[in-house]
Amino acid sequence: MLEYKIDELINRILLIAENQHELLIGSCQSEVQLTNTQEHILMLLSQENLTNSELAKKLNISQAAVTKAVKSLVQKEMLQAIKDENDARVTNFCLTDRAQPIAAEHDRHHKLTLAVYHGLLENFTKDEQEIISRFLSGLEKEIEG
Repeated sequence: MLEYKIDELINRILLIAENQHELLIGSCQSEVQLTNTQEHILMLLSQENLTNSELAKKLNISQAAVTKAVKSLVQKEMLQAIKDENDARVTNFCLTDRAQPIAAEHDRHHKLTLAVYHGLLENFTKDEQEIISRFLSGLEKEIEG
């Protein structure tokens, strides 16, 4: 029955993505060993300078988790802390040259994952895609309560 397939898939996704911020299809081509969260932080910071709080909101994770990831990235000389000119209590982070290729690779990995989804959806008619969309919206509402 279809409900069992859905349950099995969601449970497999949870196991694969355990302790990760996201689930990307394929493997990252970067040779630097970073966590998925660290790579995602680099990708976000390649687009704009952000504070710990802003990163936590965008990633939907705790500030403590962001602080731990950022601290590690600073130690690996991939991030630079910059004090805000208007408010010395605020620290923004920006990428170093060493981190640029990793951020670009993570962004490429995101695009590859979306391309896989797009390719799968092309196997369905527009009407079927609408049904899938309605199902996913309903599932999201149920999961979020």
